[in-house]
Amino acid sequence: MSDAKLDYYFRICAKKGIGIVVLGEYVLNSFFKELSTMPQSMAKEQSNYKIKSLKALSAKYELTVIAPLVLVKKEGFVKVTAKFSPRSTHYYPQHWLIHFKHWNEEKFFLEPEAGYDLPVFVHEGVRYGIVNGFEAYFDAVWAEVDKKRVDAVLMPSVSAFDSGSRWRELLRMRALTHNVYILRTNRIGSYKEKESSWHFYGDSFLVNPHGEIEVSLADKEELLVATIDKALLTEARRVWGWRTQWAKKGVIV
Repeated sequence: MSDAKLDYYFRICAKKGIGIVVLGEYVLNSFFKELSTMPQSMAKEQSNYKIKSLKALSAKYELTVIAPLVLVKKEGFVKVTAKFSPRSTHYYPQHWLIHFKHWNEEKFFLEPEAGYDLPVFVHEGVRYGIVNGFEAYFDAVWAEVDKKRVDAVLMPSVSAFDSGSRWRELLRMRALTHNVYILRTNRIGSYKEKESSWHFYGDSFLVNPHGEIEVSLADKEELLVATIDKALLTEARRVWGWRTQWAKKGVIV
């Protein structure tokens, strides 16, 4: 995604009073299979350029930007999610990586040095957690969501093939059983190689704490504007009472 296009979308966000922007995986970097055939110096230049650009755009439009990136170290590549704010930048490594034979990010990327710690930040009274798409499958991640009393999960993803219905059901279930909002962003486009091709189908959406999809996008490049309603969060937690039950069992401190 070019700087001009990012500037165009961020300018719209600023005019609409939006505070947080979330991008999908491999929107700023090449797909990992392309990175595997690219000189490390070129990949590093690609990432450094985007980092410089997003720092400037975040400051220009007073936005917090959640953006998956690939960082390059001497030993290899590290998959992270960056949080750009007007005054600071933080990088959070992805701990669970796709490990399938045809799509093996776990083998390609370096393992994080530190143990898992769910990234959380507060914006306008809402507690946001950052969870990469593939991490949504792991119960340990959602235990952290509960422990850290997250209100809304921001989930950049890179989903392809015929997985759309599975992702919808998975995230509706997670949103309901943990009474959180989940904003899932998925890239579009495709990657082709001799044996097969990847079709990234989009379907970015917002699930509310009742497990209902409130708004979604199709498979074209679009901008989704979502609102986190604290009153709805309170209502859902009162109606379902999961957290009250957990507290009785000593699950939540």
